Amino acid sequence: MNLTTARYALSISRVIDAPRQKIFRAWTEPALLTQWWGPHGMTTPECDMDLWVGGQFRTLMRAPDGSEYPTMGVFLEILAPQRLVFTDAFLPGWIPSGKAFMTAEVLLEEVDGKTRYTARALHWSEEDRQAHEAMGFHEGWGESLDRLEALVTRGMPD
Repeated sequence: MNLTTARYALSISRVIDAPRQKIFRAWTEPALLTQWWGPHGMTTPECDMDLWVGGQFRTLMRAPDGSEYPTMGVFLEILAPQRLVFTDAFLPGWIPSGKAFMTAEVLLEEVDGKTRYTARALHWSEEDRQAHEAMGFHEGWGESLDRLEALVTRGMPD
């Protein structure tokens, strides 16, 4: 999959008044990620990650009604503090997950002392892209981004 020209991508972008190192930490330290991961009303009581290429990235989100949404994937690329790429297409050891829903790309670019944050969900088919959009990609990822921005601008020590 060519990440720069992915045909079946969904994306969200925003300029955040925080250095990219801080945003990268919020993405790569489980104790921080659990504070913002997921849409409003959701919690993330579990996050495990092995921060190396091929390492595991696992979260468990919980809805207000108690429903749980586990995800598991592996990191494909880690370029601190500007880029993370991970997928749900593989489990640790490069074992296919069987669902191959998407690859996520997070880009952090310096812009006049702030950070342009761009997250893209790159899908393997038009059907997967449409399903993710119908699930509420823009709303859900937007609300997660609201929570991330609040953490890195107001609630997270340097």
